[in-house]
Amino acid sequence: MGRLLSLAYGVICYVAFFGTFLYTIGFLANFGVPKSVDSGTPAPLGETLLVNLALLGLFAVQHSGMARQGFKRVLTRFVPPPVERSTYVLASSVVLWALFAWWRPMPEALWSFESTAARTVGWALYAGGLGLVLYSTFLIDHFDLFGLRQVILHWKQSAYSERHFHTPSLYRFVRHPLYVGWFVTFWATPDMTVGHFLLAAGVTGYILGAIPLEERDLSQLHGEPYRRWRALTPKFLPRFGRGGTTGAVPEAGRIAHSG
Repeated sequence: MGRLLSLAYGVICYVAFFGTFLYTIGFLANFGVPKSVDSGTPAPLGETLLVNLALLGLFAVQHSGMARQGFKRVLTRFVPPPVERSTYVLASSVVLWALFAWWRPMPEALWSFESTAARTVGWALYAGGLGLVLYSTFLIDHFDLFGLRQVILHWKQSAYSERHFHTPSLYRFVRHPLYVGWFVTFWATPDMTVGHFLLAAGVTGYILGAIPLEERDLSQLHGEPYRRWRALTPKFLPRFGRGGTTGAVPEAGRIAHSG
């Protein structure tokens, strides 16, 4: 694959990711998209659970499996290394499009806030979670995370290298602010249905299960500095009154992100 073609491919994959991210906002909020988490005709419970759990399983296998170093080594036998990350990003987008298209609604309400104040707080938390997700990607190099840095360096005929260890901003206090943002995004809603709850629980379970795999890979990649930082820094909630720590930036996107 030539340098210009690699660049074009990387840009297309990035645009696909960004469109998927924007659709996710409307999908979870039931707003502005043709198919959302609660839209569509309900199906029998058994069929609905089978389809939805299969979609969640597909998401988990692709998202985490393709992020493992062993899979990357196999993949780069078939695609050039500069577009490996872009290929992961494109595959992740395709899996999410499938989830958006085939997700079966389960519209029974678990909670629904009536007051304007409560609904405002719910939507504010939702927006804040999305903002935290996006901000965290820039802290760990947004364009590297989604494959653009790799193809741009390849186009410029410059060597790619991993980022140096550092703990910018939120990463001084928690190891996974990106995932905290996703937790808030999926759970902060003034209208929680059974289907939304299943999706939120599935994604939360996936993240919690994938973090040990991600941290194992990062420990092997970054060595003692990362292990020291991991030991001193909590996963999700900061220890108030304590200063930051020194160590390696986790490749947070690489669960989903590194992987």
